[in-house]
Amino acid sequence: MTEPSGIEDLLRSCAPQVLGILVRRYGQFDQCEDAMQEALLAAFRQWPDEGVPEHPRSWLVAVAARRLTDQWRSDAARRRRESASVPEEDPPVIPAVDDTLTLFFLCCHPSLSPTTQAALTLRAVGGLTTAEIAAAFLVPEATMAQRISRAKARLRGEAFRLPPTADREARLAVVLRVLYLIFNEGYVVTAGDALHRADLTTEAIRLTRAVRELMPSDGEVAGLLALMLLTEARRPARLGADGELVPLASQDRLSWDGRLIEEGVALISATLPVAPLGPYQLQAAIAAVHAEAPSADETDWPQIVGLYTLLERFEPGPMVTLNRSVAVAQVQGPHAGLAVLESVRSELERHHRWHAVRAHLLELAGDVAEAREAYRQAARRTASLPERRYLTTRASRLS
Repeated sequence: MTEPSGIEDLLRSCAPQVLGILVRRYGQFDQCEDAMQEALLAAFRQWPDEGVPEHPRSWLVAVAARRLTDQWRSDAARRRRESASVPEEDPPVIPAVDDTLTLFFLCCHPSLSPTTQAALTLRAVGGLTTAEIAAAFLVPEATMAQRISRAKARLRGEAFRLPPTADREARLAVVLRVLYLIFNEGYVVTAGDALHRADLTTEAIRLTRAVRELMPSDGEVAGLLALMLLTEARRPARLGADGELVPLASQDRLSWDGRLIEEGVALISATLPVAPLGPYQLQAAIAAVHAEAPSADETDWPQIVGLYTLLERFEPGPMVTLNRSVAVAQVQGPHAGLAVLESVRSELERHHRWHAVRAHLLELAGDVAEAREAYRQAARRTASLPERRYLTTRASRLS
């Protein structure tokens, strides 16, 4: 008998394909999504006892189609004049094509806000419940339900097809940004007790693999997947034996996932020479340099400074400059790093990461009093409890 966890994984992988089939066949994204959720729930209740059907995707489509037909027949009974439009209960046609990418593009419609795009993608493509998505975004479940409901209503009437070629590249950028947002929320949970959420990072990697299967020649898709793999490889070493946060320089590199590192390095090594360069590839290249270094001291920091400098040209932003300041400090000394960090003070002074990096560089420079105060400033600003404990401990050690 298939274990419940195995059934859950199977349902997650089937969900976007089932929804794509339903939307392509019937239109009406919102009703199809509700019917799919009911089919998933029915499967979760029945399959553990009755066994997984031979063709699970067809089973789910059939159940969801019956739900839709029942709903429409019920509506027709109340509105007899609409009965002629009720579709016949023909056996659903299961196309050979995978509509996951089309569903991605639909959920990342430019008329939706980035947060709503991410929430709807998690629901429709990732198969997460509204409660899980609400927890990820730290909002009440009712708020998230309304947000998703409005998004589905907004998409009503949108054609279920890949956008025109002229618009596809711009829409793909949104798709990748949403996937990266999902991954980051899982890798660095912004608030609460947990340091990371493996379910979100795993789901983001799975979905990015699906996009890459459909668009294997796109360099930025490959770059994002490599970046996720190389970052996820470090997750086992981020927590100490007592649950404390362990910074990159102090992590046990033998605990890093060698399989993910090997795959990520191979992917970015094969992509960089042939694809047009982009921000995700550069970030993956930086992650690869860290992954291949035997220790923090043996890291090729000059190469990382060069990659961050190049990244600033492609995607300038204060967070990129903040990260470059750390690498500059490793090459030219902490005072040089502090000078780079000071250049983004006005943009990041309210963010805990700016104070955390400043504290680290001040500590390297031997300015104990200023470093202690900066650690305290960072601790007061973060909503992540593991990070707050780590920063508070660092401040205490300097007292």
